[in-house]
Parts: sequence; C-alpha cells; structure tokens
Amino acid sequence: MGLPLNQRSQPNILWISLEDTSPRFGCYGDKVARTPNLDRLAAEGMRYSNAFSTAGVCSPSRAAVITGMYATSIGAHHHRTSAPEHTIHTPTPYEVVPPPYVKPFTEYLRANGYYCTNNYKTDYQFEAPFTSWDDNGHTAHWRNRGKDQPFFAVFNLMATHESGMWRPFQTLITNPDDVTLPPYLPDTAKSRQVLALHYDNLELNDRGVGRLLRELEEDGLKDNTVVIIWSDHGEGLPRHKRWLYDSGTRVPLIVRWPGRIEPGTTNEQLVSMIDLGPTVLQLAGVPVPKHMQGQAFLSVNSVHAAPRKYVFAARDRHDEGYDMVRSIRDSRYKYIRNYYMEKPYFDWVPYGHHHGMMQEVWRLYALGELNSLQKTLIEGCRPPEELYDCENDPHEITNLAQDPNYSTILARLSDDLDSWRSGVGDMGDIPESIIANRMWPGGIQPITAEVQFVPIAEGLPGTEDVPVGGDYELKAPAVLMLYCGTQGASIAYTFDSDEHPHWCLYTSPIVLPKSHTLVRAKAVRIGYHCSKEAQVKFTCT
Repeated sequence: MGLPLNQRSQPNILWISLEDTSPRFGCYGDKVARTPNLDRLAAEGMRYSNAFSTAGVCSPSRAAVITGMYATSIGAHHHRTSAPEHTIHTPTPYEVVPPPYVKPFTEYLRANGYYCTNNYKTDYQFEAPFTSWDDNGHTAHWRNRGKDQPFFAVFNLMATHESGMWRPFQTLITNPDDVTLPPYLPDTAKSRQVLALHYDNLELNDRGVGRLLRELEEDGLKDNTVVIIWSDHGEGLPRHKRWLYDSGTRVPLIVRWPGRIEPGTTNEQLVSMIDLGPTVLQLAGVPVPKHMQGQAFLSVNSVHAAPRKYVFAARDRHDEGYDMVRSIRDSRYKYIRNYYMEKPYFDWVPYGHHHGMMQEVWRLYALGELNSLQKTLIEGCRPPEELYDCENDPHEITNLAQDPNYSTILARLSDDLDSWRSGVGDMGDIPESIIANRMWPGGIQPITAEVQFVPIAEGLPGTEDVPVGGDYELKAPAVLMLYCGTQGASIAYTFDSDEHPHWCLYTSPIVLPKSHTLVRAKAVRIGYHCSKEAQVKFTCT
C-alpha cells in the first residue's frame, strides 16, 4: 500500500481521456445520462463547469495537450498532417516538427522518476517519440512500474468517438423520445436514435471509468492518486465537433484529489486543455518549462490557481477541407472570426458525412424541409465576425456582432484575439505547403543523428567519443556520457540485450558497473525519424 498523500512529494496521477465528449453527465445536470461512476467521482472531487479544448477536433487538440503549446504555434493546426493518400491536393503526409526545445511533457515526468504509460491513443500530429512513455500500447498500465515508483498513467476511452454513432444497432437502451436536439439540428426519428446511441456509448465509457477506479482501490492507491477526467473536444454531432462553438469545445473536467480537494465542489474558473500538462507537472513537483503556453489550474500548495481571463481555439484544415477560424471566450462572451467568409458552415469534409444526423440534414435540405436556422448551416456566407452571449444564448444562435450595444465588448475581444495570435506566433496565415517543406524538406522525413558514447575513466578524460560497435576495457570507476548531434533530440539507453528492452531516458552521466556491459542507445526528435541504434561493449575492472 502506498504512502498517504500528505507524506509523499510526488502523488500518482491517473488521466482518463474520453473521446469526443461534451459534459452530458448526470453530475453536470443531464437527466438522461447514465454515468454513475463519473458522478461518484465528481461527488468525491471537483467538477469544472467552464473547461474548453483548443480545437474542435482531436489531432490539433492533442498536440496542444502533449506539448503545452498551441497547435497554431508549432504548425500542428491542420487536421491531420498524416492525411490519407487520396488527399493528394494537400501537402501531406508529414509530421509536425516543433522547435527543438519542445518535448512531450511526459519526458519531464520521466526525468523526475515517474513511470509514464499511455493506453493507447496518441494522435499528436507526430509519432509519439519512444522517449515519451515507459510503456505505450494496449497493455500499458501503472501495474507494470517499479516498486514504490510514482506513476502518471493515461487511459483513452474510445466508445464515445464520433464513429461510435455510426455503428449498427438493433436495440437502444436510451429511449430516443427522452433526448433533446439543439434547435439548429433537425428533430427527426433518425436524429433522436443517433443521439440516443451516443448516450449508450457514454454509459460504456462510464463503465470503463468504473473499472479503472476499482483497479486503483484494489491496489490500495485511491488515497494517493490524483484522478483527472477530460476530453479532447466536444461530441461528434454536426456543428459540434470541428466547430468553435461551445458545443464543439466545451468539455467535462473532473478532478479527485483525496485530502486536497473538498468533495462535491464546483469550480467556475476558465480552464483550457492546454493547461493539463503544466498542471500535471506542477502536481508532480516538476518545474514548468517557460516555453509552455498553458498554465496550471491546480497546484500542490493550493487548489486555487490564478484564474484565466480567456480561452482560445482554432479551426484550420480538416482532412480535405481548408478553413481558418479563430475564437476567444471569456466567462460570458464568445467572439469568433471567420477568415473564409465565402464558405458555407458545412464544407466538404467526407468523414463527417458518415454521420446519420448529417445525412438527415442533407435529406431534409433536398426536400426543402429545414427551418431557416438549420438552413444557415448550408446556405449563404459566413459573417466575418460572430459574437455571442453564452450565458443567455447557450446555443450561440443570436449573433451580436452588429449590435451597437455590444460594440465595446466586440472591440475588446477582437483586439485581444489579435494580441493572442501575435503573442503565440499563429502560423495560420502561412500556406501549409511552406510549413510542410520547412518541416520535411522535399517531403523527406529528417533522421535523428546516431548517439555517440564518451567514456570517462583512468586514461580517458572524456574529451572524445569512442567508435560504436567496439569492445572497450576501462578501469573502474568509469562514467559514460551520451550525446546526439541533432538539436533537441532526446536520448534513451538500455543495458538490456533483449529485442524489446525498457528504454531509460538519458538525463545524466551513467556510472558503469564492474562487469561486462552492453550499452545500447538511440535518439529521436519530435517529427524526425528515430536514429539508428548504436551499441558499445564496456568491461570495467
């Protein structure tokens, strides 16, 4: 059994990510939802009522989460960079190559003793560097860590993904007559069935949450583990997922922290999902890098963090369809700026057209049976600016941008959006072909340089490296340093000769044991191909 939280400087942290999920939980006031495990977690912790993603679609949102940087700052804003081959008119595939100092925040945790696992989705706009996780895959679990080692474990529950509303079904647990459609979507039998299926999928995810919470209790870890529930963006309905309205960016956020958070509390502060990484680092007692653009919403010393004034979000290319939309939201008002005013709201994005509710929109449009509000999603041009009072108009239907009574609010939000874009270096104005060629010149993925070995021992002062593949005899005590010539590369090493070794993150010189030792090492930078594995045998006598 682990130490009580008040006796530990590094609490365990369990992340549970729910795909494509808006806060349709019982604890958020939804009367149709069957979410007993999520509701119990909220009753034992804190429920955040104003949490928002930085994008309405997964890959740019997850890029921001794992790096603590806005996707627009690192060139990860187009969904997605690894596009299918048939989208030949886009300059893909490529992987995002952020500035060399940008790392997955989990590397900072690993460097400070945490066992980090991800089960199992990544979707960061770049392949997850092998240095990011101790274990990344379908079997990754905190139970595989070393004795008394603190852990950061991520589980991604997939049942609520948009595609889950496409699956065939014969029966529904949720009664379609009980669900409520937003006014901008058609209220038909098929629409109700699709939404009812989503409620069924939410229940499946809730069961997954319950399983993980039971495993914590079985392992005696409940009292010294911070549990965080979140989603990458809003639910997969038309005008929700992919869009910057609250329906596409407002997400659930629940935190249980025994002994630190008062059970059953609600927090109204604005939180952005870009804040997740800095918050975890803060909880773990790890300094937050200054380049990170998120901010911690919890800290070890206090649950009260400096409040945000705004949350920001961006929409750019989605699969085949280019776009550019930016938004800024304070605690009440949402400002949206459309850069492609000539486009309809429902532009051509084939993936979204698999959705049964989207098919209902098109069917009724062809029959001339959509009402005027619903037709605006298909007909006409977008306004250059949209302004909504989210408190009095939660569906964001009444655009106040031209109302003189709101001109001061409009000007403030517009100016502050410009300041944010400038401050984070928004790359949305740069053609993607230029971005892609900068990252992968000529469409070729750069390769991380091979790791070099520098032994320090009697007669070897550490002034030069030794050729890889050799066998060297050293006089103990001996220290080994590793370096890589690729700027920003992370290095990992192992003494294991197994085909699937555990790679240790290299953070400081290695003291070689008095024995015959095979040292294997490789390096990687985000967006680069991993280096060729290098190995050297050392004998310390």
